[in-house]
Amino acid sequence: MQTPIRGLRSFCFAARTLSFKEAANLLYLTPSAVSHQIKQLEEQLGIELFERQTRSINLTAAGKNFYDSVSPLIKALEKTITEFSQLQENVTISITLPEFFASELLMPKLSEWTTEHPKTNLQLNTMKTRKELAINSDLSIVLSSSKPLEGVVHELFSLQYSPACNKENWQQWHENPHEALQQVPLILHKARPWAWHQWAEHVGLDDFSPKQIIQIDSMFGVARAAQQGMGIALIPLPISQTWFDESWLFNFTEEPLVTKDKYYLVQHEPSETNASLELFIKWLLDTFKHLK
Repeated sequence: MQTPIRGLRSFCFAARTLSFKEAANLLYLTPSAVSHQIKQLEEQLGIELFERQTRSINLTAAGKNFYDSVSPLIKALEKTITEFSQLQENVTISITLPEFFASELLMPKLSEWTTEHPKTNLQLNTMKTRKELAINSDLSIVLSSSKPLEGVVHELFSLQYSPACNKENWQQWHENPHEALQQVPLILHKARPWAWHQWAEHVGLDDFSPKQIIQIDSMFGVARAAQQGMGIALIPLPISQTWFDESWLFNFTEEPLVTKDKYYLVQHEPSETNASLELFIKWLLDTFKHLK
């Protein structure tokens, strides 16, 4: 029997995701190509591997048994191919991370890594929210109030949120900060719509009734709006420290909002054979350990 490896691989991806479309995205194929390859495999085996419904697929009992047997073999084959290809080609590491983390922390440091590891290619995928998380990356940096449950997780550092504004607003209002909060627009990230009310409760500010609240869907946009004088923003620290060091923003009060938010580094798959990935993980942890 001459069973194409690509058909077995398509089957394994479809079995893991229970979606021909998702498997196609991961394999850079069309859903119809994946479906066709799996259909050919079923014809060769003489069994149905999937129960096909209008909007979903499920493994049959035979499909589940076949996946359990074939998946380790396909992974071993991919591992062998990767090991041999790495002898001749550059290694590529992919990482998905928030765009603000990338611009404020990773990019200024990344030349240290690329200079020391010229044969390691990096693929950076930025996102605005955790909902955009792409688990098919080798690594992800996520902001969460609880430790992620999937993959190998490393804690990077915690966040707190400090009220901040530009120099002009600070000069006008810093002597009467609580009054300013009733008169000046308050800016925050739309992922934390109640953050200003949480801050007011945290500092014991009674009768908190802001004149206007502006929600923005990116943290860079939040910081930029405050810098341009739009109002007072809740700015995350220590990730935004450069904005204060360069006097683009000024701490409006010395009363930050302390939360459970933390950045985590998530390794989606074990990497016993990927020395470059292990080195990159160690470099990330060493680079940001001072922020804990």
